[in-house]
Amino acid sequence: MDINELLQGVECSCGKFHSCDIEYVYIADGAISKLKNICTIYNKILIVADENTFAAAGEKTEKALAGKTIRKIIFDGNNILIPNEDAISEVESKLEDSDLIVGIGSGVIQDLCKYVSFKNNIPYMVVATAPSMDGYASDGAAMILGGMKETVKAGLPRAIIADTEVLKNAPIEMIKAGYGDIIGKYSALNDWKLSHIINDEYFCPYIYNTTMDMVKKTLGLAEGLIKRDAKSVGVLMEALVIVGILMSFATSSRPASGSEHHLSHFFEIVGIVAGEEYLPHGIDVAFSTVVTAQIRERILKTDFPDVQYRETREEYEAKMEDIYRQVASGCIKLQDKVGNYAKNRIELYKSKEQEIRQILAEMPSADEIKKMLELAKLDIATFYNLYSGQKINNAVKYAKDLKDRYTVLWINYDLFGGIL
Repeated sequence: MDINELLQGVECSCGKFHSCDIEYVYIADGAISKLKNICTIYNKILIVADENTFAAAGEKTEKALAGKTIRKIIFDGNNILIPNEDAISEVESKLEDSDLIVGIGSGVIQDLCKYVSFKNNIPYMVVATAPSMDGYASDGAAMILGGMKETVKAGLPRAIIADTEVLKNAPIEMIKAGYGDIIGKYSALNDWKLSHIINDEYFCPYIYNTTMDMVKKTLGLAEGLIKRDAKSVGVLMEALVIVGILMSFATSSRPASGSEHHLSHFFEIVGIVAGEEYLPHGIDVAFSTVVTAQIRERILKTDFPDVQYRETREEYEAKMEDIYRQVASGCIKLQDKVGNYAKNRIELYKSKEQEIRQILAEMPSADEIKKMLELAKLDIATFYNLYSGQKINNAVKYAKDLKDRYTVLWINYDLFGGIL
């Protein structure tokens, strides 16, 4: 699929014209040199990176921007950068009269630049340093605000520059993370279909099928990715960018983020508030996809009960306080606003049971997902060795409270109390 052709937009059978405002995507050896031509109208540029990403692509970026007035903010490469209020403030303190932001990095750097760009009405471009996630081309910024993980509506980059010679030399765990993030779409797409029949949520077959095409295309890349083959890494990056464009088409992250991302966010948020280790986002997503497949298998093997499960308000709030600590009140307020705990969906589930079971059965099994991950040397033992059984069970039951999105985690809670 030609990315730049896709950027021209699609008149879709779903009744919408899908569009994305990104102007340029370059994924190739030497792509960074393209900055020279696409930055002619900008004179004062703020480069945002960390020490590691600047080492990977900073020199090439500065060379391509020769003659411009450049300021830089380089975050410490030895500490995990959290895209929170402190990081936002630090970037904004260096903006001054900049007319363009260029982010050099991957997930956190580009989310941070995206957020600051949108908030301050300054365009930005991203020089990718790893094929690690699908957010490059999405209009959502994954931020941690008030301690809560939020996907905030933000602007799109004017350009995505991905030099395959830079990408293939990224830490191998980041390359695996990108592969794992794509495998997670099996779960996200299944959740989207589920919410469509439960909540009558907007659903687009074109976006669904094109995303699934990217998943299937990625499966054949595993061996080349492990060998750091530039062509394989470039194709993975293309798949990640296309999925991001499809999120813009859907005007939400729904095609790419569901229960598997909620579990990943749980491990990250709990890790931050409790000072505990957690895996890189895409790798957590990959292993969490195995867990969501197990949830679906369990539901398929179990009769639907006649009574919807609910814990008492006191039990719920106590558990929130225990797990999420200072973030608990935000979770509670979110769910009160959405009203999920006030809804009784048991009759709806009963009336649509056949359709529900049919959709859940479309998801590959947990064992099949494990085999896909093993192709890229992603061993599920890494996940189980880091996270206790209790933490995983808590994630299955309470990760749903971090977001307002309906996924298989809700039907598992409503019917069976969120048991894995």
